Amino acid sequence: MKLVLATMRHETNTFSPLPTPLAAFGPKSGDRAIALYRDTNNPIAAYIDIAEREGAEYVVPLIGNASPSGAVNQAAFDEMSDSICAAVKAGCDGVMLDLHGAMVTEDRDDGEGELLRRIRAIAPDMPIAVALDFHTNLSAVMIANSTVITGYCTYPHIDMAETGQRAGDTLIRAMRGEVKPVMLWHSLPMLTHMLRQTPLDQPMKDIMNRAMRAEAAGEVLNASIFGGFPLADIPHVGLGAVVVGDGDAKGAGALLDELMEQAWERRADFVFEIEPVETSLQRAMELDDGPVILVDHGDNCGAGGPQDNMDVLEEVLRLGLDDVAAGPIWDPESVARMMDAGVGAEVTLQLGGKTDSPAMELAGRPIEVSGTVRCITDGRFVVTGPMATGSPMNMGRTAVLRAGSVDIVVSERRHEPFDTGCFTHAGIDPATKHYVLIKSRQHFRAGFGPIAKHVVLVAGPGVCSSDYEAFPFKNLRRPIYPLDPDASRNA
Repeated sequence: MKLVLATMRHETNTFSPLPTPLAAFGPKSGDRAIALYRDTNNPIAAYIDIAEREGAEYVVPLIGNASPSGAVNQAAFDEMSDSICAAVKAGCDGVMLDLHGAMVTEDRDDGEGELLRRIRAIAPDMPIAVALDFHTNLSAVMIANSTVITGYCTYPHIDMAETGQRAGDTLIRAMRGEVKPVMLWHSLPMLTHMLRQTPLDQPMKDIMNRAMRAEAAGEVLNASIFGGFPLADIPHVGLGAVVVGDGDAKGAGALLDELMEQAWERRADFVFEIEPVETSLQRAMELDDGPVILVDHGDNCGAGGPQDNMDVLEEVLRLGLDDVAAGPIWDPESVARMMDAGVGAEVTLQLGGKTDSPAMELAGRPIEVSGTVRCITDGRFVVTGPMATGSPMNMGRTAVLRAGSVDIVVSERRHEPFDTGCFTHAGIDPATKHYVLIKSRQHFRAGFGPIAKHVVLVAGPGVCSSDYEAFPFKNLRRPIYPLDPDASRNA
């Protein structure tokens, strides 16, 4: 048996001003890629384990994973796709892909579907397994050109390797002739709010639990729910599901309809109501015990935000919140200033606000902050929390500015704080702080949930806003809920 294993992941926020060139993916291949990702909580690690368990020969032509940002450069997409397709063309018995499910390129609104179409054009009968992110926007092209699809069942995503295991094991069974996968799918016209999607809570919890029980009990081979990625102005955005039956689609179809009917009935519960920033912070100030995790979810690089909007931090400083750890803020210029000054130096920075977001009519606006350079690091650490466990992180050169009783972590690279290592590697223990201000939406719960006494969601402005009325959508299928309250399930 010979297998091709590959990763090409990107979540595209079509409103993000940030470009996504090839370098953003940090593409790796061969033995170096295998060594870096072996035994990590990633689908590709599960594929490697499966290939070695089966005694298969395998090649890894690409592991590329870019932080969420704007549309992927078309030449970059073509180069990465070509590397995977060349490995398939060289000869193999099966393909296992670790993709995201919400990639948009400069020329294509369905990057994953296009990659799969190209592979199938080379090898029309090739067995293909695909592991997808919970925030996949399902398309007909993805389904038509895959054998098996599974998706993360968690958000924060702590079952990434398990998802690869589910997809890969089903594909191996199909290649042996033990099962005959039949995929059924549906995508609802729902623009869900990402703060209301998590399977940890309702309305998604028991919908996801039903799918997981069905798979565990052998009712179907695989069952996956996808919350969808709503910050993409494309026709196939929506909440969806894939059910993989064994030969007979009848049982799979019944389960799919049950899951989709329940999600549609709860559509109003997938809407998040925002409140003014000052109201949220005033509420936080009334909480006596900490840590209080303040979550600025409008400017989250994990969904394509620049990570340098200063509105919430400015309000924290204005209100005089005490004993605060904040960051990481993306500002290479300020990092350079602090490095030149050195640890212990007093500096005044024009912090953040270096990025305009034209699609949202937001101009970058730095804030002036004075303080002491407390620490300088290389920004590297290894994840110890439950999401992407064991993965190496690189925030770029990183510096800490202490402004009064506020420690501000500033980095050369954007980084969503889903693991406390973004603070602890710089000598800050967030568990001892009264307030921890981070830019995230849900992933922070993986690393910061265990230390949080309280969580306060703060609706700062940005390209990740939960105010969908602020987005200039042009290409969505319409009608779509909640922009169109009278939308029907089959729109």
